[in-house]
Amino acid sequence: MKGLRGYVWIAVLAMVALIAAGCGRDEDKGSSSPGITDAEIKLGGSYPFSGPASAYKSIRDGAKAQFDFVNDNGGVDGRKIKFTTLDDAYEPPRAVQNARRLIQQEKVFALFNTLGTPNNLAIWDYVNKQKVPQVFVATGASDWGEDIAAHPYTIGWQPDYVTEAQIYADYLKKEKPSAKVAVLYQNDGFGKDLLGGFEKAIEGSNIKVVAKESYEVTDPTIASQIRKLAGSGADTFLNITTPKFSAQAIAAIAKSDWKPLHILNNVGASKALVLTPAGLDNSKGIISTSYFKDPEDPQWQNDAAMKEYKAALKKYSPRSNPNDPFNVYGWGAAATMVEALNNMKQPNREALMDSVRNLDTEIPILLPGITVQTSDTDGYPIEAMQIQRFNGDRWELLGKVVQSKRQT
Repeated sequence: MKGLRGYVWIAVLAMVALIAAGCGRDEDKGSSSPGITDAEIKLGGSYPFSGPASAYKSIRDGAKAQFDFVNDNGGVDGRKIKFTTLDDAYEPPRAVQNARRLIQQEKVFALFNTLGTPNNLAIWDYVNKQKVPQVFVATGASDWGEDIAAHPYTIGWQPDYVTEAQIYADYLKKEKPSAKVAVLYQNDGFGKDLLGGFEKAIEGSNIKVVAKESYEVTDPTIASQIRKLAGSGADTFLNITTPKFSAQAIAAIAKSDWKPLHILNNVGASKALVLTPAGLDNSKGIISTSYFKDPEDPQWQNDAAMKEYKAALKKYSPRSNPNDPFNVYGWGAAATMVEALNNMKQPNREALMDSVRNLDTEIPILLPGITVQTSDTDGYPIEAMQIQRFNGDRWELLGKVVQSKRQT
């Protein structure tokens, strides 16, 4: 019996040693969060596949093509990305339902690229309370970087609307320093953010906002607003709209006697979805901004990043239009997400946010000179853009990349 007890103790000690060793390995590797295993990373997003902002649905297609491309090339540290997306029709209450479903039922590791300022504002308190990353949201609202401590799990991707507004103001100061500006803006966080940034940027100059008209995203038309703005005496038109209304505004101005300098915000600057329906001749001379390579620009014809994007989109989303800039946008945002996932030190949400908050990388589909940079105190990943003008056939870049005043 004494010998048997000795063997038992040896077995117990061996088991304890194995458990301790196992615990040590877990500590080195880091405990994982829901939605991530050795084989898979589950991401979720909410998009307007229907409703007034459905033109943005191709953002999801571009992002998924990037993830499929990465999966076929080994994934992220051997893990395959599963991207689950739900339709919110650009309605905040539905975005809330989708966020809850993705987190509670689908058990996603992170929310990626959910679209729309009002929709992301509707969910960010809940998502941050759940400590789920809400990363690279598809909206340029300045909210995402203003108070990192209040919403540490939320971050944008594209240049924020205040940055964009500053660049338009700087352009006018050089090209039309006494401009009288009429503004059409969407009556939500998106429209008000860009308008507010522009008004602040022109303070102290001879540029004046002489008329402002807003619209609701559910409005069928903005014809009456354009008529009022046309009668304001303005010689410059700042068009802060989503694609449906961007096209309407271009067409309405073409039918009028009003011929202002037309500045069209970046989110409405799609040739395929806005300028072509409104009329390419009607769109000639419009000014906007860009920060990623235009697939129709001949200078990128042999660019390695552009060739990779077009080949992947053809393979993984063959019905998608490779010249649709929203596909390029989705591809670039997803490439940034892959970079952040690759840089995680542990397979958990805290490590992902650590990676997201410490980016310093070049995403090849972005314009040369534009990098993705973040820190614990800088919540704006991309803070540079370049002015572009539509020549009646395609967009032409003007001048050089302009850095946000936060970076100067």
